[in-house]
Amino acid sequence: MPSQPPDRQQLRATFDGVAELYDRARPAYPPALLDEVASLGRRLLEIGPGTGQATRALVERGVEVTAVELGVNLAAIARRNVPEATIVTADVEAWAPEHADFDVVAAFNAFHWLDPDTRYATVARLLRPGGALAVTEIDYVTVPGGDTYWSDAREDYEAVLPDTDFELPGPAEAMGDLRDELEASGFFREVEVRRYRWDVSFTADEWIDLLGTFSPNIAAGPAISEQLFARIRARLEARPSGAVTQHLLATLNLGWT
Repeated sequence: MPSQPPDRQQLRATFDGVAELYDRARPAYPPALLDEVASLGRRLLEIGPGTGQATRALVERGVEVTAVELGVNLAAIARRNVPEATIVTADVEAWAPEHADFDVVAAFNAFHWLDPDTRYATVARLLRPGGALAVTEIDYVTVPGGDTYWSDAREDYEAVLPDTDFELPGPAEAMGDLRDELEASGFFREVEVRRYRWDVSFTADEWIDLLGTFSPNIAAGPAISEQLFARIRARLEARPSGAVTQHLLATLNLGWT
């Protein structure tokens, strides 16, 4: 799969321009993962909720959620989707709430957008003593006998985006975690890592929609992305199933202050 270009500040703002597509295309998180995060505490701050995919699930599990979203359009949809939550439009790295004593600070596939030099200090100032950080990161992985989509589609990316550093998924056991970072930060007395594997199948239309929410594809511009998507659509429609199954791994990184 294509790796992200290095301009973090620019790329993290791209999602807001495709907010409705993001809301429609992004898949749900596995229930066992959401159950685990919901069990960590009642007052939870979510960093980068997008349009509220995880937010909605946490509220349904009885969690009192405050969510801080950088994108104006994403935040508006999150308010529409999860009116029970408090959605704040702000950069969480500069945000100063009246009461910075949350039981949990959680991020679902969003923590990597924060400044790596200060993100743990940002979290520490928002947590109560004994509170928990819960960072979920998602990886595409390979499984024995699984879908070969990414290795097949490599040809399409190299044809349209020849300068892209294309990185194929690996096995789940080869995926990294944040244990060393959490321990080295000095903010957490206890650290755990838990993993959740699941599969999601997409039709060609659903997959193209999802690709349209990936930051490198957005940043490439419509002319380039349309060429790429046309090639990928043709590839999927030539399959007997006309679909793609993605093998996903959620890594839940936990740290308690």
